[in-house]
Amino acid sequence: MKKTLSIICLLLTLSFYYGQSASFKTYMNPVIPGDHPDCTVTQIGKDFYTTGSSFNITPTIYHSTDLVHWEAIARPVSAAWTDFGDKPGGGCWGGHVVLFNGKYWDYFSRSNTMYFVTAKKPEGPWSVPTKVNNPSQLTYTLGYDNSIFIDDNGKWYLVVKNQQPNNGIVELGNDGQPTGTVYNLKWLNPAPALPFSWAEGPVMWKYNGYYYYSFARDLAGGQKVMKSKTLTADQSEWEMLGDFFNDKDPMVSASLFAIPNHASNAVVLKDNTSWVLHPLYAKGEWKGQGRQGLLNQVRYDSKGKPTADYPVNKYFTAPLLPSSGIPWMVPKSDFFDSKKLNPEWSFLGYTTDDLYSLIDRPGYLRLSPKKDKMNTLTKNDGEHNYSLITKIEFDAKVKNDEAGLLILRGDEKSKVKLCSSINDAGEKKVIFSFDSTKYETKNTAGKTIWLKIIRINHKILGFFSVDGNIWDQVGQSFEISTIDSYSDFVSFTGTRQGLYVQNRPAFFDLYIYRDAYTQILAECPANQFGTTITEKKDGISSLTDIQNNDWALYAGVEFGSKEYVKKPASINVTASCASDGGIVEFWLDSIDSKNKIAECKITTTGNLDTYKTFTTKLLKPVTGRHDLYLRFKGAGSGSLFNLQWLVFVGK
Repeated sequence: MKKTLSIICLLLTLSFYYGQSASFKTYMNPVIPGDHPDCTVTQIGKDFYTTGSSFNITPTIYHSTDLVHWEAIARPVSAAWTDFGDKPGGGCWGGHVVLFNGKYWDYFSRSNTMYFVTAKKPEGPWSVPTKVNNPSQLTYTLGYDNSIFIDDNGKWYLVVKNQQPNNGIVELGNDGQPTGTVYNLKWLNPAPALPFSWAEGPVMWKYNGYYYYSFARDLAGGQKVMKSKTLTADQSEWEMLGDFFNDKDPMVSASLFAIPNHASNAVVLKDNTSWVLHPLYAKGEWKGQGRQGLLNQVRYDSKGKPTADYPVNKYFTAPLLPSSGIPWMVPKSDFFDSKKLNPEWSFLGYTTDDLYSLIDRPGYLRLSPKKDKMNTLTKNDGEHNYSLITKIEFDAKVKNDEAGLLILRGDEKSKVKLCSSINDAGEKKVIFSFDSTKYETKNTAGKTIWLKIIRINHKILGFFSVDGNIWDQVGQSFEISTIDSYSDFVSFTGTRQGLYVQNRPAFFDLYIYRDAYTQILAECPANQFGTTITEKKDGISSLTDIQNNDWALYAGVEFGSKEYVKKPASINVTASCASDGGIVEFWLDSIDSKNKIAECKITTTGNLDTYKTFTTKLLKPVTGRHDLYLRFKGAGSGSLFNLQWLVFVGK
């Protein structure tokens, strides 16, 4: 009977697993590209929520049903909160969203003081922040980068960190304030030895009857974990288990993401697998994109020690969960046709509500400048290739009147701008600048102008247009490695991209992140299975090692709408082939979605160094924004071809 039940359970598991699209069975990190520091995760029924530190950027709550696909659903702390501040590295530190006593709570720190906000639903609206009282039993205040732990007996706790030697667990009451019950873990990282450096970002969870407490050494890396059968301050009851991540993985040394730390609490799924989100810088040239959001499985040994997979350069088996149609987490097109600002957008520093509007002119975003500085509305800049487009109504009157597109370094000291402006002679200009270097060209479009920035790895190009169809380049390209590789332990913030105004308000009609009609670099999939990339030549690589049933995802592709009036008629694919070749299938939103829009046959080009353009017509009309999946088909087990570019031809 037990054997029969085991077989039934196995079949149900396999049925569930193979019910997933081929494109959802595996994933590549990061699952949240771009900045997502000090993140926590909460499971509420079939839903998962994550948030974390935002610093001078408005914080964001993300939602998922499968831990891989995430969507921004709320900004729990308003930039108009009078205590928000406006300083790199300031703003909100930490953050943990939980459901307790019928309400959603988000705890965070501002200027080393703990606050909470509440809401009836995770999408908000969220309350004005309430300060958390410091319990008299502690000799230190409640600090920062804290988290929430809810026990299975219904009690809940703030897991506290303040400065290097101070860790504690503080019980909370129904009002969200400390009850007076405190577990002081002052023995964990005592001065002057400080054996775990900072012992920061503490999180807790429960598994198989044990309490698990995990913490980071410091920003340089390292994550530790300990367990106890009881919730106690008694050191003798806690067993230190050592390193949390599997740094013995043979692929560690080559990993793009190294020395993980500041991991979230673990969540346990119905199939008894456990998972953590954790923020981590990419190495070297892309470190400036910030601590990106990575997902890894946690595995327990026979003694109850948890070890999380190391984020090595490979695809991982995804959790056995439904995606519910949530797309990959990259910036999305926005046509400003809602009365509420999409929570993907964040302001920079204290920003009063009167500095923007979606109702002054329906279908437009009005963005007004701050006093003596520009006002920005930005999103994560987490990918290596995209094409930003905006359409603006703006009438510059004096020098320094500016409105346009922005790429901003985390410390706010370095930036790329493409804007409509005016020069000293009163001539309307389009200006493309990188810090002190700038190019100007005559604005032949007038008050209504289209602007486009193209990123090809570290190369940035600027364009303007009268009608959004024919584009004129502004000056030369910029090489911005000094932005892409920059990080510091002061501002803590990754690169941002988006919109800005200076000196005078502007009306923005749309924002597009990845235009279907601008070349998409094949080496930059958001997710993929089976492929790798070639060595760079002239600053770019090609997708290679492409075999039968491999695939690649290019997320957030905008094909057109009533506001962006374009429709694709065909696809151009730039590829090289030294064999009989194969077929590129184009799918919308997932493979096996019954929404295949094209097939392109790739034939021999003589060798893999010779690239040619192959063209195919679409099988059906396409509109709107979609995740674009390419599945590769061909005979045999060898490499089919290399893929360099793809672009849709519109009408």
